[in-house]
Amino acid sequence: MEVGLTLFVIFFVFLLMGIPLAICLGLAVIATFWYHDTLPLMAVAQRMYNGLDQFPLMAIPFFVLASGIMTSGGVSKRLIKVCNAFVGHLPGGLAVASIVSCMFFAAISGSSPSTVVAIGSIMIPAMVASGYGEKYSVGLLGSAGSLGILIPPSIPMIVYGVATEQSVGKLFMAGVGPGLFMGGMFIATAVIVAKYKGFGGSQPVPWKERMAALVDASWGLFMPVLVLGGIYGGIFTPTEAAAVSVVYSLFVGLFIYKDMKFSDIPRVFSRSAITMSMVLFIITTAMLFAFILTSEGIPGAIADFIIEHAVTPWVFLLFVNILLYFVGDFMEPSSAILILAPLFLPIVLKLGIDPIHFGIIMTVNMEIGMITPPVGLNLFVASGISGLSLWDVFRGAAPFMVIMLIGLAIITYIPIISLWFPKLLYGTMF
Repeated sequence: MEVGLTLFVIFFVFLLMGIPLAICLGLAVIATFWYHDTLPLMAVAQRMYNGLDQFPLMAIPFFVLASGIMTSGGVSKRLIKVCNAFVGHLPGGLAVASIVSCMFFAAISGSSPSTVVAIGSIMIPAMVASGYGEKYSVGLLGSAGSLGILIPPSIPMIVYGVATEQSVGKLFMAGVGPGLFMGGMFIATAVIVAKYKGFGGSQPVPWKERMAALVDASWGLFMPVLVLGGIYGGIFTPTEAAAVSVVYSLFVGLFIYKDMKFSDIPRVFSRSAITMSMVLFIITTAMLFAFILTSEGIPGAIADFIIEHAVTPWVFLLFVNILLYFVGDFMEPSSAILILAPLFLPIVLKLGIDPIHFGIIMTVNMEIGMITPPVGLNLFVASGISGLSLWDVFRGAAPFMVIMLIGLAIITYIPIISLWFPKLLYGTMF
């Protein structure tokens, strides 16, 4: 326990000094090893290598690359066009179209910031020009973009699966219900706000134009069907599905939509490589951090303490949600999951909570953290593409954050929302 206390103290000292998160994690581990002399420093390099030497983690760079290709290949603008054609005439039609577009793109990219950039860069100017408030428009897209880590495929779900040795495929399936539920809550909120503030819909688009837009976007819309259908149909694993998504997105961007040229490939690969390196660096140092906690028996000790004090699953989940809300304010989703998931897993198992359901709870909490200062990544992305200050973006996103907190409570205490689809395909889950 003394080693764990030292580790956390050093980590938070480095974090308060403004050192980047991945370096904080790595330095805290090295300093703890050196101070307690529990393991040779060579073990740090070995554990970092072994942490990344896992087949499921290969899906992350592939999904990041596929997201970059899809963004450059014209998929996002066609998704927006078809969503506008079908729902743009409803009250708050552009807002509803933005949310639906984010949901579709989330099912392609698996990345929350990528969803904000791809959809927000087009829809924010359109919403502002149509009379929607600028803060509201930016806040809506920043919030709806967070669905990128809840609707499968999802990078944080892959990380959770690796950290807890749970099936990534089952986690993906468990994200379908909560993703649709949260998206539905966003749409209902957008319609209510539109009626209250008088944000009208556009004129209905003729069915001929709707079908033309649907046909034009069909190649992009088929992407989640290919990826998720292939996984659930047992054709390929989630990691193989990620590789397939890269090949498919390249084919569509280069030969079908032709919005992407061969000369664009080096730029897309370079930009994606930067994102991959940052994510994987955080993952490997976070796994190193979690390794010390596990090797010192801290998760087991905490689990025994909670069981001895007769803490109920209801109270434990409430405590976890409160803790994760504040953790998500300061930490990137992948690192928070890698550190805390192994810590909580023994308690989850002893209390009889389904670990797949718990993974969805953690993911939704990280989703909320994406729009919560001071480290809410989506706020920074939305601020960058809109020119608004971080505070103004947060004010626009605050109503949707309240909706997400309500959705989190419902998803937490009604597990069937997460587990109905996995149970449908697999039967008994846990």
